[in-house]
Amino acid sequence: MAKIQLKNVSKAYGNNKKVIDNMNLDIQDGSFTVLVGPSGCGKSTTLRMIAGLEEVTSGEIWIGDQLVNEVAPGKRGISMVFQNYALYPTMTVRGNIEFGLANMKIPKAKRKKMVEEIAEIVDLTEYLDKRPQNLSGGQRQRVALARAMVKKPKVFIFDEPLSNLDAKLRAQMRTELIQLHKRLGTTFIYVTHDQVEAMSMGDEIVILDKGHIMQQAAPMEIYHHPANQFVAKFIGTPAMNVLPISMLERKIGKITDERIFHVGFRPEHANIQTTYQMNAGLYLPCNIVTMETLGSETLYLVNSDAGTFHVKSFHNPLIGTEKVHVTIPFEKLYFFDSEGNRVCTDGLPFENLDVTVKEEVLV
Repeated sequence: MAKIQLKNVSKAYGNNKKVIDNMNLDIQDGSFTVLVGPSGCGKSTTLRMIAGLEEVTSGEIWIGDQLVNEVAPGKRGISMVFQNYALYPTMTVRGNIEFGLANMKIPKAKRKKMVEEIAEIVDLTEYLDKRPQNLSGGQRQRVALARAMVKKPKVFIFDEPLSNLDAKLRAQMRTELIQLHKRLGTTFIYVTHDQVEAMSMGDEIVILDKGHIMQQAAPMEIYHHPANQFVAKFIGTPAMNVLPISMLERKIGKITDERIFHVGFRPEHANIQTTYQMNAGLYLPCNIVTMETLGSETLYLVNSDAGTFHVKSFHNPLIGTEKVHVTIPFEKLYFFDSEGNRVCTDGLPFENLDVTVKEEVLV
């Protein structure tokens, strides 16, 4: 196992703009750390620099107590699992798993024992003599995992390994990877663009955008305490609703904190009803634009004077209804400045109006 540190790391290609800009990142020993962000955010480049597949333009990468900038990929104690599995089609499962061991000059008898032990862990014993083309996508992914595991690396790196699988198999493999990490106790670094994978698998999430770390924290810390608008709108399904404060001043009164430019709230924190009830919160009379019934929950897209936003409800769907009353408790509101950074306040940053006397209650 090993701790990984990136110190003031930058990466640029030619004279182009930096893909990674002065990144400082600590990945704790034994953690399951997920790098997540939109396409082009720099997550795969970061991964490849750690693995030694990309050179660092400036800065330092440390694995444990070793500076590895000039260390060859094969000597960094890292195993990598790719999106496309990268299996050798002419080799059996056994051949694929032991290929790296053979290159390491490990004796044949010892290789056989190591392969069989790993095959048992990932449930591949009965497939050792089959070729990759005769396996399912999930089985091929397990072969790729076994090949990485058999070398007993200090760090496992995963570059969107589940993106080629269907939804059901992705869910199954997520569970298997979580269990595998607990069993091995090794440092896992996992890259994905899928926030569901990030939230469900990682004990630490690093959210990237345009080569910068937007926030690094535990999944629920990020969900409940986003550092900025980008994180707030990236994590969550649907994303956090963010409305301009200028459209809400009639609803909540004079703003007492001049830093605030936007107000946000999670769709599931909004209370939607067909009749008005006096509740302490931001009140918005709305019209339903669309409604999606998803079994245990209903997702509404509603329109108000302040803009269009989503509401997620766990009650029976409001079928045949157009006009609704939406209230968001004051304590569930998030505030952001003009740069999109979170503004934390002591108490409410406005002199709220008496919601009981507003004419718009009578929708």
